Amino acid sequence: MISDYRCFYCLVKSFGKLLEKEPVSVEAKNNFTLDMINLYRDRYDQLCTPDFARELHAILKGYTNNPDPYKTEKREGNRQALDMVPELQTLIDRSEDPFITAMRMSIAGNIMDFAANHEFDIEKTLQESLVAPFAIDHSEQLRAAVKNADSILYLGDNAGEIVFDRLFIKTMAHKNLTYAVRGMPVINDATIEDAEQTGMYEVAEVISNGYDAPSTLIEKSSDEFRRHFYKASLIISKGQGNLEGLVALNDSRIFFLLMVKCDVMAEFLKVEKGSKVVYNSMISNNIN
Repeated sequence: MISDYRCFYCLVKSFGKLLEKEPVSVEAKNNFTLDMINLYRDRYDQLCTPDFARELHAILKGYTNNPDPYKTEKREGNRQALDMVPELQTLIDRSEDPFITAMRMSIAGNIMDFAANHEFDIEKTLQESLVAPFAIDHSEQLRAAVKNADSILYLGDNAGEIVFDRLFIKTMAHKNLTYAVRGMPVINDATIEDAEQTGMYEVAEVISNGYDAPSTLIEKSSDEFRRHFYKASLIISKGQGNLEGLVALNDSRIFFLLMVKCDVMAEFLKVEKGSKVVYNSMISNNIN
């Protein structure tokens, strides 16, 4: 698990913005802030960052009675991404390498993250992602793994981003691919509802991981998800949250696709903040 004191301050910033949009009293916001401080003080050495975020969202829901505070943003993100599909599909079809083009689009979609970025330009990010070199590039090994895999488990991340994942999955055209979403709403992470809104069921089997942390935490996921996880030949993991929860496994089956959005992750991966990476920890360890 990746955890760092800077993660606390990042969450303070994120929840501060979230509190501003919630119609609750100043007293409630003060009390939530105290709850946040106390949770960190009492359990900072027990909770990884994704689970800390999960606990905070659960506490906040107790004050707001709002089970899905980013519901509007998620729907808008899905709509915005779906509107781009015809143009993006044409780019993929005309590309010299549809696999790499679709994969780059999927990574660009990772910018749609309201915890890290309350404002983002998806079209600009797409343009940059289509040409920018990867800071870590295990894409050819991923291509080979897709070709040889009997089964693929694809771990989704955010709403909106799920549309770009769908384009990549469609391009891969693997006959046995399962797409996993969060068990319940947390931040703007994709859920079953987002899979239904964006047509993910047309290209993949869809399951929930059974847990509402903004990550994949195997020990807390559902039995169904764990069965899929352990039997998969290949696991494609999107986003920083999933990397935080899984990278310590050093599992050769897992390829992490993400944009590096913070200094903590940049230092861990030894890349610049803002980089795009296709990363397999075992390949990196063998190279180094």
